[in-house]
Amino acid sequence: MISEKTQLDRSLGFACPRCKMRLVFSSTDMMMKCIHPACGYQYPIHQSIPILINDASSAFCINDFLQNSLTYFSQGHHRQKTNCRIPMNQNALHNFAHVRDLLLHDIPTPLILILGGSIRGIGSEVLLDHPKVRCVETDISFGPHTQIICDAHDIPFANETFDAVVAQAVLEHVADPYRCADEIHRVLKPSGLVYSEIPFMQQVHGGAYDFTRFTLQGHRRLFQKFEPIEYGPLGGPGTALAWAYLHFFDAWTQQPTWRKIVRGFARFTSFWLKYTDAILLNRPGASDAASATFFMGRKSEQTLSDRELVRSYHSASNR
Repeated sequence: MISEKTQLDRSLGFACPRCKMRLVFSSTDMMMKCIHPACGYQYPIHQSIPILINDASSAFCINDFLQNSLTYFSQGHHRQKTNCRIPMNQNALHNFAHVRDLLLHDIPTPLILILGGSIRGIGSEVLLDHPKVRCVETDISFGPHTQIICDAHDIPFANETFDAVVAQAVLEHVADPYRCADEIHRVLKPSGLVYSEIPFMQQVHGGAYDFTRFTLQGHRRLFQKFEPIEYGPLGGPGTALAWAYLHFFDAWTQQPTWRKIVRGFARFTSFWLKYTDAILLNRPGASDAASATFFMGRKSEQTLSDRELVRSYHSASNR
């Protein structure tokens, strides 16, 4: 049976990840079925969660989830603990509150798609726990908050479904972030909002599922079909240095006991570095040495040209 929380959103209009035609729920065999005769693909519901994966192109397949194979979720707890140890997104709470206020100013009950939502990100509670905000939490892993299994390369919803899309520390873990950005644009309503956080000066996390880093300029380029509201660094140079310092010591040994000792020493001697961002984060050079950046923007019919992007560099780096 579809969980109560997911069932409330069945009227949203699920779309086939393969052909983007409408999906319908079949209670007889607990499947989501594509209505298009030429496609007709069926997607199972496992542990009360629809598995809406495009087997033809995704790095994952439906059987991964039916057989409870390890996906990124095995790394998810590590990601959460790492962020607690070295916070990379000190402005996240403020940014999420900004998104919430923008939405509620114009929409009584905004609908938000959360990508990578199996584990709630830092600051996201101001959206997820707000009584007037409806959230659909998706991921490519089962987790405490997963409502739908989906791949951001093929978002299983109809065009112009959502008022906002949130991708917090997600797009570094996808093989083709530009395709995902296009999918985000597609499922947003006109003037819908996107909020994205992506690391820049940060070591690999997530093992095989870590693909990409973006400068602030690169992050802006990724969302060139959006009008910017606000963008800039999240974790500053202090956080970036703390990450590098910790991983420098990590590289010396793989032996579990020694690694635990070495990590303890690294954390004890570098814990103070992240606090320097309280001074550095809003300085002109912080963007070029940031641990991570964020982008908040509104869906647009205009596309930022690369020439305009290059010309914007000085002003962007001095936000």
